Amino acid sequence: MTLTQAPQQAVPAPARRPRLPGWGAVPEVRWAAAALAFFLAGGLVQLLDGPQPLAWALYLCCYATGGWEPAWAGITALRERTLDVDLLMVLAVIGALALGQVFDGALLIVIFATSGALETVATRRTADAVRGLTDLAPEQATVLAGGQERVVPAADLTVGDVVVVRPGERVPADGTVLDGGSDVDQASITGEPLPVDKAPGDEVWAGTSNGTGVLTVRVDRPAAEAVIARIATLVEEASATKARTQLFIEKVEQRYSMGVVVSTLAVFGVPQLFGESLQEALLRAMTFMIVASPCAVVLSTMPPLLSAIANASRHGVLIRSAVVLEQLGATTVVALDKTGTLTDGTPAVVAVRPLPGTTGDELLALAAAAEGPSEHPIGRAVVTAARVAELSPAPATGFRAAVGSGVAATVGGRAVTVAAPTSGQLAVAELVAEEQSAGRTAVVVTVDGSPAGVLALADRLRPEAAGAVAALRRQTGTEPVLLTGDNAGAARALAAQAGLGDVRAGLLPEDKAAAVGELQRAGHRVTLVGDGVNDAPALATADVGVAMGGIGSALAVQSADAIVVRDDLSALPTVLALARRARRLVVQNLVVAGTVIVVLVAWDLIGTLPLALGVAGHEGSTVLVALNGLRLLRSSAWRAAAREAEGGPPAQRPVRTSPAATPSSTSPAAGTATSQGAHSR
Repeated sequence: MTLTQAPQQAVPAPARRPRLPGWGAVPEVRWAAAALAFFLAGGLVQLLDGPQPLAWALYLCCYATGGWEPAWAGITALRERTLDVDLLMVLAVIGALALGQVFDGALLIVIFATSGALETVATRRTADAVRGLTDLAPEQATVLAGGQERVVPAADLTVGDVVVVRPGERVPADGTVLDGGSDVDQASITGEPLPVDKAPGDEVWAGTSNGTGVLTVRVDRPAAEAVIARIATLVEEASATKARTQLFIEKVEQRYSMGVVVSTLAVFGVPQLFGESLQEALLRAMTFMIVASPCAVVLSTMPPLLSAIANASRHGVLIRSAVVLEQLGATTVVALDKTGTLTDGTPAVVAVRPLPGTTGDELLALAAAAEGPSEHPIGRAVVTAARVAELSPAPATGFRAAVGSGVAATVGGRAVTVAAPTSGQLAVAELVAEEQSAGRTAVVVTVDGSPAGVLALADRLRPEAAGAVAALRRQTGTEPVLLTGDNAGAARALAAQAGLGDVRAGLLPEDKAAAVGELQRAGHRVTLVGDGVNDAPALATADVGVAMGGIGSALAVQSADAIVVRDDLSALPTVLALARRARRLVVQNLVVAGTVIVVLVAWDLIGTLPLALGVAGHEGSTVLVALNGLRLLRSSAWRAAAREAEGGPPAQRPVRTSPAATPSSTSPAAGTATSQGAHSR
């Protein structure tokens, strides 16, 4: 049966986005909440002058519920002959309890457990988001085969299957719309706030929600290669990595913790030589151990970076690791490929130039009729141009295609050819030269053996390209660089449209990698954006390689450190701004943590710092840096980064041209590049 004859079914309610696990689902949060409850109960008993044994029992319950995890972690560290902040906190709590400071010890337990819970939440939120993404894809799909419908597991879909997506259902696989029309909510993949209209020929992604229409979709990718699956895989990989800053901190932590233990013994022993009492010295030493511990420093780095990675993934940019995010934030120059990166990667007819005796519409209609059966990109571009112009090409017969030359057919009794220009076509030589000098591909339409005119084709600049280039210039303070294998004329024409001043044309793949190396030797941190196989060496050479994931080759995607899933170039400056915000938050956290440690340690050594105040100050800074890092999880952080990229404060340093480059410069290899004017097929 046909789609229109399908039996009526109840329209399911639109699928809601899955709710991610709440904070209460995290064990560390539950233990911290229990410790807080026992602490408040003990404090209330103490405040009301209740039985002291009851207060102590409640406080001890607080110790047990909030302290067993750090105690176990400390014991595990000792078994491995290492020392960490968990063990320092346990020792401090035992010391406070030995001094009879049961309230202060319980306060330390509560705040330490709370900061630990926040750390766990910060690192698990990304994993929760990944699980939420994978849950978006439906478990079943309706396959249309032989006029019949059958329901199969979505994971069993293969490339080429045709599925039916009814109103309110989620698209089961990445594919292309064959029939029907509807509005599709793509927010889970692209972050777009409004549904997008879909018609035959449009791409749809697994996990997006269909609106009011019925769509027939051809599956283009298996489930494991769907965009949503790639997002989940890459974000999980990124979450498992550690940034260079974090690795450095972890290396220092062991030595620092040992230094704290030695210093604590000195703070305990030295004052007694000068007459301080045992209890006062022990209290001062316990306070010193608490305030000198590097809890907040250790927690300063990863929450902001992981939050930024998760936020970027929700908006269609996959970042492979925290190291990559750090490097994105340090980018000083961006290099861009041309075809498929600054352009949409497909040729389009940009000029129709008939000779006298032929109209533009007639020339285009004849060419479209001859190119109708062609599968070549130029043929498809000509046919598309005729359709946009609402022309109705006549039927063609006797279609022939010559590799490297063009096509020929009989249209309305006339012999029509659409082919690359030849040296003997003097009537159109001037038109061809003009188009080729502008960097366009020129094809000659011949009717009954005589040239009738010229069609000019060019790869169209992405609508967002010029704005993205300007935003990248603002973000880095340097001129973006165009690296392309195309000829100099086409490269300069495209660069003029995009607002690029540094052009390097005629580059072979190894030349692109060499150009990136040249920028790096000049002191730049280079981010390269590309999409093709020829970009893979340069992507691997750059400090950060960014692949256009929608149309990019598999090798380019594998070689890249970050992937722009939906080929939206405007997302790149936003990601750079987000990465810079993450770096700033890391610096803020380290400054706050370091300042608090220095102030509290100085207070304890020079004056008399109350244990409770030391606990509140030190652990409070730990909670503060954890919450500060989680700020980048919010959608508002992405919007703020987008505003900064679009027109926010420019970089502090003035815009300069990249070293060893001059505007519109070309590579020595330019002379060997294939001219667009002699485009072969």
